[in-house]
Amino acid sequence: MLRVATLADMLAAYIWHWWIGLVMLLAGVGAAIGLTGLYLKQVSSQRYPSGKRGREQEL
Repeated sequence: MLRVATLADMLAAYIWHWWIGLVMLLAGVGAAIGLTGLYLKQVSSQRYPSGKRGREQEL
């Protein structure tokens, strides 16, 4: 049986579309910030080592 979409169905789909977009945007921005932070941590830890590795390089 063929069901015709009503105006309420179409509005719900439109609103749902924006909410999925917002969630995906926030997840993407969070992932980009997290990856950038982890990259900078990794690079700076090799350049400025602390602890035992730092003392070994001073000699």
